[in-house]
Amino acid sequence: MISGAPPGRTGRLWLRHRLAVAERAADLLDRKLRILLAEQDRLRRLARRRREEWESRCAEADEWLMRAALLGGRRALRLAADGEAAAVTVDYEATMGVRHPVRAEVAAPPPPGTALDGAVVNRAREACRAALAAAAAYAAAATAARLVEEEVRVTRQRVRAVKTRWMPRLQSALTEIELMLEEQEREDGARLRRLPGRHRG
Repeated sequence: MISGAPPGRTGRLWLRHRLAVAERAADLLDRKLRILLAEQDRLRRLARRRREEWESRCAEADEWLMRAALLGGRRALRLAADGEAAAVTVDYEATMGVRHPVRAEVAAPPPPGTALDGAVVNRAREACRAALAAAAAYAAAATAARLVEEEVRVTRQRVRAVKTRWMPRLQSALTEIELMLEEQEREDGARLRRLPGRHRG
């Protein structure tokens, strides 16, 4: 018997109600899981695209940095950067209760503009900014995919717990109490038939 279940007919009603709640919970969790799986698939594909874009932008930035270093030396690269950090703003949304990033925007400081700046240094600076923006976009997509993936794992566990543990226990307890009530009704019927005055002459 499940702890907390009252005895007798009240217990039967109590168990039927709990079983109906468990069935509804299983349906809702199944629905949530289907939605999360679709979102997980979408976010994985997005993260792959963002990673490819980031890797491409990094390769381009490396190429332009190499050109700038060859033309102006490392000193030209140091002077082209003012040391001010870029700011990243992340926007969040929720999917089936999972809060995850959807966008990451980078605000890079304006270039210092030195006399040594040339077309190659400016191009290297822009390539680095594009690589930074692509890195932020990839980080947001990869984090979103990871968070939704974790929720998929947890939701699967909950579905399994409800369907393979909680519902069978409730059904077993309900079957047990119904058998007990049927037995009591048979005994009550037999007792009533044996009472004096119940026999017809």
